[in-house]
Amino acid sequence: MWMFSELADDIREAEAIPFDEPLLQFAHALGREGFDRVFLFFSAIGYDRGVVPFDIALVVVLLALRRYREGVFAAIALGGSALLNIAVKQVFARERPALWESIAPEATYSFPSGHAMGSMSLALVLVLLAWPTRWRWPALAAMAVFVPMVGLSRVYLGVHYPSDILAGWAAASIWVVGAYLLTFRRHRGPWMRP
Repeated sequence: MWMFSELADDIREAEAIPFDEPLLQFAHALGREGFDRVFLFFSAIGYDRGVVPFDIALVVVLLALRRYREGVFAAIALGGSALLNIAVKQVFARERPALWESIAPEATYSFPSGHAMGSMSLALVLVLLAWPTRWRWPALAAMAVFVPMVGLSRVYLGVHYPSDILAGWAAASIWVVGAYLLTFRRHRGPWMRP
């Protein structure tokens, strides 16, 4: 919460965040055709071609398995995160970086990153649901690679400031953990009966 509020305060007051431009320039200097392919792939699966369909499938599967509490948690955490991102983007209306012409341009506002929020929300939902099971470590390992690569892809492509990524991760963490605590407050956790 502290990280998000600090970043949001700087954006609201139109203050330059010292690490944003240098990290963008560093990422741009790394530009290579091979990196282009890798980061375009992670950017694509980090939202509409990966995260969003997986989110929907996860909720549908949980509800089909009659794991209603787990399904409701996933729906609130994932769907709510997406709606929260849309609302916060409109409030801050931060323009995207324009340091160079991106190979994957975006037209919407920049703060916070929807890719960062979506990938972190999915990661936290999966890890929290998997935690009481033997799948906790595979889920944690996979998401420890996936989430940073999605965030890095957005900076590498020049469509987000690093602060957008950090804010997206922070906002997603607050939202998903809050949804988890509310959904399971009278239960011992996912997959367990009260």
